[in-house]
Amino acid sequence: MSEQVKLVGGAKAPAFSLPNQDAKKISLRDYEGMWVVVYFYPKDDTPGCTTEACDFTSGLKGFEKLNAVVLGVSPDSPESHRAFINKYQLKITLLSDTDKKVLAKYGAWGTKMMYGKEVTGVIRSTFIIDPESRIAHAWYGVKADGHAEKVREKLAELAA
Repeated sequence: MSEQVKLVGGAKAPAFSLPNQDAKKISLRDYEGMWVVVYFYPKDDTPGCTTEACDFTSGLKGFEKLNAVVLGVSPDSPESHRAFINKYQLKITLLSDTDKKVLAKYGAWGTKMMYGKEVTGVIRSTFIIDPESRIAHAWYGVKADGHAEKVREKLAELAA
């Protein structure tokens, strides 16, 4: 089994180009000069993932005031993302990483404990990427409830 990546503050953020909910390619370089919050989540329309997406949506104005964009990434298809966005009126961009390559680059795909068993899957993780495309802060093994607000607070601290 290969060693799981763990990104730390100051590391160059791995580049990516993934389709969004409308199948339009979105790249990290599209946001150079801005703060970018990238959060990785397991599956559209599941309880924790819905909580997290709705929390990022309700807090979006606070992120925008800090010159930040929020991108959610999961292995789900653009069609699944579109249905998820429509069902919950989400205002964030969701990216589709069906081959899990970007998840792996960020250390968000690998071995985790679920219900007492070791499984391979998405490790709920969030990254704040600074305007120079460096990792400013990283969270692994995130608990969805209340996380979006913690991310916004950390971003406010970093952007000050």
